[in-house]
Amino acid sequence: MKKAIRAFGVAESFRKELGSKSILAGIVMRGDLIIDGVMLGSCTVGGVDSTEKILEMWRKLNRDDINVILLNGCVISWFNVINLSRLYKETDTPVICVTYEASEGIDDYFKRYFPDDWMERLRVHKENGERREITLKTGYRVFVRSLGVGEKQARQVLNIFTLHGRLAEPLRVAKQLSRSVLMLETDPS
Repeated sequence: MKKAIRAFGVAESFRKELGSKSILAGIVMRGDLIIDGVMLGSCTVGGVDSTEKILEMWRKLNRDDINVILLNGCVISWFNVINLSRLYKETDTPVICVTYEASEGIDDYFKRYFPDDWMERLRVHKENGERREITLKTGYRVFVRSLGVGEKQARQVLNIFTLHGRLAEPLRVAKQLSRSVLMLETDPS
């Protein structure tokens, strides 16, 4: 991967008890870890609009120099499933979705909490593909789904952006930003 790589890292924050809005934050970061852009958005807690809302953020950025999209999970905002294939196709940009824990699956949660549309959520989730466990240069393991890049390239990208631990810097900064905006929007003072 070239040194001048730019990643668009997207993370979210919400508190279910505070309402139906989840804050999305996107950080454009260069391979030398300089922040080169910021975009905010929102999606519905428990909704089905996460893919469209991330695409809206992408369009508003109006950038043609971003090499990869990094996602902090593909099931966000209380089971709002991101359609990785659609995101990849509509942006024509490789997508790497990172999660951090082994899981036995979430199929039963879809059925329990979303009796009206659980099958569609499950379909999109299954279409996103299986996660692959990779070990980063830091020694930490993560679970990755990727489109447009193979496992080796996904590892290379994550190693470029991961200083310590297992969280790539664009995702770490995006998560901090989304939490801060959520706190500002929910603080009554």
